[in-house]
Amino acid sequence: MAEMKFLGIDFGCAVGSLSNGKFPEKDCLLPLISKLLGYCIVAASTTVKLPQILKILKHSSVRGLSLVAFELEVVGYTIALAYCLHKGLPFSAYGELAFLLIQAIILVGVIYYFSQPLGTMTWIRALLYCGLAPTILAGQIDPFLFEALYASQHAIFFCARIPQIWANFKNKSTGELSFLTSLMNFAGSMVRVFTSIQEKAPTSVILGSAIGIMTNGTILSQIITYQKPATKKEKKAD
Repeated sequence: MAEMKFLGIDFGCAVGSLSNGKFPEKDCLLPLISKLLGYCIVAASTTVKLPQILKILKHSSVRGLSLVAFELEVVGYTIALAYCLHKGLPFSAYGELAFLLIQAIILVGVIYYFSQPLGTMTWIRALLYCGLAPTILAGQIDPFLFEALYASQHAIFFCARIPQIWANFKNKSTGELSFLTSLMNFAGSMVRVFTSIQEKAPTSVILGSAIGIMTNGTILSQIITYQKPATKKEKKAD
C-alpha cells in the first residue's frame, strides 16, 4: 500500500487493511494512534492554562496559589522544550511544551500583577530567567551540562508541585486553582507516557510524564476533596 501521509502521519497501512476488510494489525495501529494522540495533546495544550488564567482574572485574586510553584513550572518547561528541540524529536512528541511554556509565562505574569508589591528576590528570579532562557532554548551550552539540566528538570517539575500540594494541605483549600486546568494536566501526562513509548523517546522523557501523573493527580484529588466541603459551607451560610 502506498504511503498516505498527512502531518507526518502515515494512514497507508490502516486504510489498506480496512479496504481489504481487515482490522489493522497492532504494529500498524499503535504508531498511528500515538501520532494522533500526540497531535491531540498539542492542540489541547493551546488552552490548558487558560481556565487558570481566567479564574484569576475573574476573581482578581491569587488566593492559595504558590508563586514559586508556577515559576519553577516555567523553568521546567523551558528546559524540557530546549532538550526536545536539541534531540530532534518529532513535533507530535513535544509540541505541547511550546504552548505550555508561553501560557506558563503569561500565568506567572498575571500572578505577579495580583501579588503586588513584589519582593526583591522575585525580581531577581525573573531577570535571571530572562537572561538565561534564550541561551538554553538555543542549545548554546555544553552538551554534558545540557544533559544534567534535563535530568534536573524532573526534580524541578516535582519541586514545582510540592509547594502547591503542601499549601493545599495546610490550608485545607485549593484557593483559586482551576479544576479544568489540573484535569487537563493530569490527562495530558497519562497520554504522553503512551505516546513517548511509541515514539521511542528517551527514558528520561517518559519518567517526566510519569512524575506528572503522580503530582498532577495529587493536586486534582485535593481540588475534589477540599472544594466539596467549601461548597456545603457556602450553602449553609446562604
